[in-house]
This record gives sequence, structure tokens and C-alpha cells, in this order.
Amino acid sequence: MDAGGLGFLVAGSRREFVVLNVDDFSKQGSSQGCPDYICQICGDDIDILQEENEYFVACNECAFPVCRTCYEYERQEGSQVCPRCKTRYKRHKGSPRVHGDEEEEGSDDIESEFASSIAGRSSTVHPYRVSVAESSINSWDIDSVSITNSGASVHFYEEHVGTPTNHHALVVHPNTGEIMRLRTRPINPNRDLALYGYGSVAWKNRVEWKRKQQHKMQKVSSDGEGSDLNDFDSDRDTPRCAESKQQLSRKLPIPSSKINPYRIVIILRLAILALFFHYRILNPVHDAYWLWLTSVICEIWFAFSWILDQFPKWYPIKRETYLDRLSLRYEKEGKPSELAPIDIFVSTVDPMKEPPLITANTVLSILAVDYPVDKVCCYVSDDGAEMLTFEALTETCLFARKWVPFCKKHKIEPRAPEWYFAQKIDYLREKVHPEFVRERRAMKREYEEFKVRINAVVANSHKVPEGGWSLPEGGPWHGNNVRDHAGMVQVITGHDCVMDDAGNKLPWLIYVSREKRPGYDHHKKAGALNALLRTSAVLSNAPFVLNVDCDHYMNNSKALREAMCFLMDPVLGEKICYVQFPQRFDGIDQHDRYSNHNVVFFDINMKGLDGIQGPIYVGTGCVFRRHALYGYDAPTATKPPSKTCNCWPISCCLCCGSKRKCLKAKKKQENQKKMKCRDASKQVHPLEVTGGENAALVPQEKFEKRFGQSHAFLASTLLENGEGCRFDMLKSLDDCIHVLSCGYENKTQWGKEVGWIYGSVTEDILTGFKMHCHGWRSVYCMPRRPAFKGSAPINLTDRLHQVLRWALGSVEIFLSKHCPIWYGYRCGLKPLERLSYINSVIYPWTSIPLIIYCALPAFCLLSGKFMVPELPASLRCSGVESA
Repeated sequence: MDAGGLGFLVAGSRREFVVLNVDDFSKQGSSQGCPDYICQICGDDIDILQEENEYFVACNECAFPVCRTCYEYERQEGSQVCPRCKTRYKRHKGSPRVHGDEEEEGSDDIESEFASSIAGRSSTVHPYRVSVAESSINSWDIDSVSITNSGASVHFYEEHVGTPTNHHALVVHPNTGEIMRLRTRPINPNRDLALYGYGSVAWKNRVEWKRKQQHKMQKVSSDGEGSDLNDFDSDRDTPRCAESKQQLSRKLPIPSSKINPYRIVIILRLAILALFFHYRILNPVHDAYWLWLTSVICEIWFAFSWILDQFPKWYPIKRETYLDRLSLRYEKEGKPSELAPIDIFVSTVDPMKEPPLITANTVLSILAVDYPVDKVCCYVSDDGAEMLTFEALTETCLFARKWVPFCKKHKIEPRAPEWYFAQKIDYLREKVHPEFVRERRAMKREYEEFKVRINAVVANSHKVPEGGWSLPEGGPWHGNNVRDHAGMVQVITGHDCVMDDAGNKLPWLIYVSREKRPGYDHHKKAGALNALLRTSAVLSNAPFVLNVDCDHYMNNSKALREAMCFLMDPVLGEKICYVQFPQRFDGIDQHDRYSNHNVVFFDINMKGLDGIQGPIYVGTGCVFRRHALYGYDAPTATKPPSKTCNCWPISCCLCCGSKRKCLKAKKKQENQKKMKCRDASKQVHPLEVTGGENAALVPQEKFEKRFGQSHAFLASTLLENGEGCRFDMLKSLDDCIHVLSCGYENKTQWGKEVGWIYGSVTEDILTGFKMHCHGWRSVYCMPRRPAFKGSAPINLTDRLHQVLRWALGSVEIFLSKHCPIWYGYRCGLKPLERLSYINSVIYPWTSIPLIIYCALPAFCLLSGKFMVPELPASLRCSGVESA
């Protein structure tokens, strides 16, 4: 468009016109007119990075010139690939994360990204930069002009006489309505204007996208000024804050200087093993053939076991969490906490082997956890139905009213009183509250009195009344017969009337004892945990579940937040089934003579597994996703469709096979739809789920075969994000008694595909293996302060009994249908992860070849024959002559 013969062109869309300078085309230098410094999409000048002092390069493969704004637009709104070479754009320093960035390797720059996001949000007014302005301009050169209609988006001017010689472009500031002057880029009048990107559809889309993003950030910056954010919160594309685009955790690979020497040693050992077996197999001992063959078989088994143990350690990693970002995202000032609810399971059986004082300390550390009170529910499973455990929990509730506010006021660690007062450290360190010393002394005295009351309860439990135990209300205690009693549920804390001394509400504490009858297989710990899973679904139905043993107290009050950094991560969280914490122990001697710390397993092997598909489940200190415990598959990312026969000519003979496959796939899908319609038509009593946007009719018969015949529990499995945390006490407790009955799991998938898996005393390995087979991945979290600490065997007898139980469980898995050698193929289990599970179930069998191999030298001495070939005569003669 001609602009009066003054050397101007007007470009833009219907909503925006920009004046471009043409006369400067002849004045520009060769460096200024280089097309490599001009965006080929929008025509804008490419930024100069301040740190590197170089032009921004979006694609490292072909260096196709694209500005930073178009690069961000393509990553967030477009196809995320370079227009020229079709290579996926990698994330540059300071750029917000998008889906798919977690798959890229290399170092991370979370700190710089966080800083840049904060810096971008600090200013209240965000300058509007149109596509013809240079992005390196740091300030606006504003020339105020009177405007008759400030609300119009298009402004015209009739004269250019007063335009300065540098021919600045004139645009309208979006906030003040003033006309502003920007430096322009000279263009060649002989070229088509569309080649510069001005006025094209792509240019319009990017201008609109930039305006939308700046409008959103202005709303965020005006949040503190009382602006209306109802529409803002409802927009899914609107970030709640600048930190919402950042991950809550990151993966830290082991430095190459540390891991590469270990890898080289593995390769060298493999080469030496190959040479060794080459010699052993090609040089048999004919005089003692059976001794030689037995020794070779044992050596092959040892080599195979070593390989299984080494290769899962090939890529160990560490992880780092950001608790401050978790709080910024889900705990905003003046608003209710958005952290996910969590149910905590504490399992105990015999109070004689597991003292009530130890269980009480574990419960106290949970009640005082640094997490929103209304988001925590603690369930204690008493599988022995002991009156002693119930009375100890009642006393624990009374002491918790004083202990919990003391912990939260002074932020003490750990929050188990037995181990807090036993610490051999300076407890005054970093304490500035003037009343701390006085309150600590008073609390220590209260705890000593609490211990005396617990000891009295234990002493009274040895004197069983003739008619059995009875409740304080006068009713009989249902657990007088340990092997034949009804289910029991008692809410101890969590009522509005149960407050601590500071006037705050305590977390829910619920006592649970499942029903037991003769003739039923109760499946020990796995059955008790499944009973807790159903009970918690009826009462609180939190989306996440923490499982701890009664002797593992919470040593880090922020352990739940550490786990939420992974499970609530917007990018990686939905693929994680559980977060496993390492086991740490108290009361171990200085030299650890019984190897209770298991340093090799928890500090080396588990890190290696975390780099593959995740660590195995070790039975305690693990935060689960409830949806994964129900046996559902992990969410899968939608992949773009592959090439079909339409890509090839009709005459091409290579398409015959692909056409047939397409036809077969279509027929299979149609048959599956028909079968689903038939199954749905057979259901007479559907399960109706109401109260949400996803209300639907689900076939009840299908759910009953999987989860059992409890309407309340079936309805809870279809709710999301812990809905239904407020429940009707009487009605819910009746439903709890139903799901606690010993015959509830008959003819269902409990213990087979749902919940903790039965069939082994080491149900932890089997349960984690099934989840990984469903495509889930797990995470190993090692915070600086250990999350949980427990009690370890202090004598050789207990240690041997523990190791024997682990070995027996591995043998049971090896002999079952869930053996990883032949189970779970064509599913989500990765090959190296399978090798680790195979190693965990075959290690007990190594004892057999080890015993045989140790006995072979004795057989050789008795028989006078050796399992290795003798040296040739020439070598022996040379050796004698040299001697």
C-alpha cells in the first residue's frame, strides 16, 4: 500500500496497521540486512542473547532463523518442530517447559527458569511489542498524541510531515492508549510484503497469541489489587502463576567422572569372563568329567547372577525436589490448600512383639506431620484385635493434644517423642522462641507421665478378666477371641469436638480391625492392607496412600510433601504409581555387624533401578496412587498415526500387507464394539454415579466381580481427587463393617489384580511387579533428612529369621505364575527392570550351586582327580628347569 509517496508502507491485519520504513533500505549495511538475523515466520528481528552476546538460534540442526517469540509460540501452541528440518525444538535456557521436555537428556536449568519467570512477573505493566519491533528494545520511546477514540484498536494518521528522519513505526500502547514510536526494520520495496510475514495468517496468529499471554500476566500481576479472577481461574490455558510452568522435581544423573569408571570395570569383567569360559569349555577334563561339568555349571550360574545384579545399575540417578514451588502452586495465601489428601496405613499384629509405645510414637509422628490437617487420615490396622492396642491409641490421642501443637510451634525434628528426647545433640540450636526451654521441659515431663500410663496399660493387659475384656461403655470387646471376632472400626480423633491445646483440629485417627472367622484364609499383612484400602475408600477416599510399619516413625515431617512433588507434578505425576523412600534404622551398633543398613541395596541398587523404570516396593515407607492399587493401567501418551498405505501408489505391491493389516484392525475394533454392546445389554442393575460432570451408568456386575458387592466402595472407585472426604458417620461405619468382612473378597479380583497381591510372604515385591507390568513407573526419593526410621534386628537370631522370610517369599514368587521370567511380556515392563525382578526371585537359589562348588575341592582330594586340566608337560618341565 502506498503511503503518499513518502517512502512508507502500511502493513498489518484488519485490527492493526504498522508503518514501515522503506528509504532506509539503501542505507543499511550488509550485516543489518542479513536474512539470518530476521525471523522467517513473522519478519521480526532476532534477539541478541545478553549472556552469550550472540543471536538466538532456535534449531540447533539447521539454524533456521526464528525469533524467540515464534519459537515459544511453536513450542506451546504449535507443532513444536522446526519448519525447515522438522526436528523437534529443544528447550532453551529460561524457556517454560512443555509436554515432552522430560524425555530430553542433558543438564537442567531450573534456577534460571525460575528467576526468569519471576522477573517477567515483577512488573505490573507489560510492554506490548508488535512483530515489527526489535525484541532487544528495553524501553519505550513514547510520543504522546491526543486520541479521539482511545478504545479503538486501529488508528490512522493523515500526515507524515512531522515524521522524524529515522521513520519510527507508530503503534498504540494497550494500557495507556497513547501512540508510541518504535524503531523499524528497513525493507526492500521490490520484494513482496508477504515474504516478510506482515499481514499473513501466521503473523496475525502470533500477534493475537502475544496479546493473550500479556493479558493473562496482567491479570496475575493485578491479583493483589482485588481484581476479579473468576473468569481467569476457569480458563485452563491461564497459568495460575509464573511458577506453574515449572516442574516440582528434577532428575540429576550421576557425574560421568564417577559412573564411567564403574562401567569400564563392568565391561572389563565381561571380557575376562568370556576368556575364562572360552578356556574352561574348550579344555575339558576327561578323567574327571563330572567334576569338571559340575564346576562349569556352577561358574556359569555365578556369572549369570552377577550379570543380573550389574546391568540394572548401568544408569543410576538422583532426584531433587522443590518444596517451595509445591507451596507456591498449591498453597496460596488466603485460599484453602489444594494439596491432595492422603491416607496413612499403620499395620500391627502382636503388641508383645511390637510394643504399644513404639506404635504410639509412630502415630504421634504422623499426627504432627507438616501437612494440612484436613488432608491427613491415619488408619491403624490391629490384625490381632488386642484391647491393649486400642487403649494405647486412646492414651496416644490424649497426649497428642499437647504434643502436636508443641511440634508445630517450635518446628522440631523428629516428631516422635521417644527419639526426639533421646537425641545427643544441642536441642537449642536454631531455637529463638523465648519460651522454648520451659515448654520443652514441661513436654518432656508430660511424655514421661504418658510412658508410665502406657506401661500401666501393658501391665493390666496380662490380667485378663474371666468374662473377657469389655469397653468403657459396658459392651463386650469383640476381639476377645483373636481367631473368631467381628470387624471393628472406631474413630478416635477427627471430630470437631476433639481439639488440641492450641484450639486446632487434629488429623483423623481411626482404629480398624478386620473380621476373622475359622476356615478363611486371611492372607496375613497383605489381607490387612487390602481391608484398610477398602475402609479408607468408604471413609476418606484420598487419592494417595502411605504405607508404614508400626515400628517406622516419620523422621522427616515434610516427607509427605517430598512425595507430592512427584505425584502431583503436572508433567510426570500421572505416570507414577508410587514413591519409595529408603529404609533407615536406629539402634544399630557402630560396625553394623548384621548388615541392617543394606547400603548396597538402598544406596546403589535402588538408584540404578530409578534410572530404568523405578525402584521395587520394599513393604514400608511408600506412597501409592490409589488408582494404581486398583489394578488399572498407566495412562499412555497418544502417538501420531504411522504411515498407512495411502502414502504409496496403488500399484505398489508393498501395500498389500499394510492394507490387509488395516482391514484386520478395523474388523477387530468392530467386533470389540459389538461385544461391549452385548455385555452392556445384559446388565440389568447398573451402578449410577451422580454428583459430578462425569456422571455415567457403569455396569454393576462388571465392578462387583472386580471389587466386591459394596455399593459405597464401588461408588468411591469412580470418584476422583478424594471426593467424599466428609461422610455420614453412622452410614459409613456400617459400610466399613461390610468391606471388613472375611468373605468379602470371595469371587473377586482382590489379591489377584486389585490391591496388595497374595501368594507370597513378600507381598511387597509382587505388588510392585504387577504395577510395573501395567505400565506404571515408580520413583526413589532420598531427601537429605531421612523420611522414615525404624527398628532393626539386634541379634543374630532375629536377623536370620528376617533373611529366611525374604528368601522364602522369593522362592514362592519364583514358583508362582507371577514369576518375572515368564510373566508380563508384551506389557509396560522394561527389559532391564525385568532383569532386576528376576534377580530378586532367583537369588535364594544361588545357595545350591554355592554349596556344591564349595564341596568340590573336598571331592577332588578324596578321589585324587581334579576339576581343572593339568598343565602341559612342556610347561611343567620349563618350570622345573627354571627352579
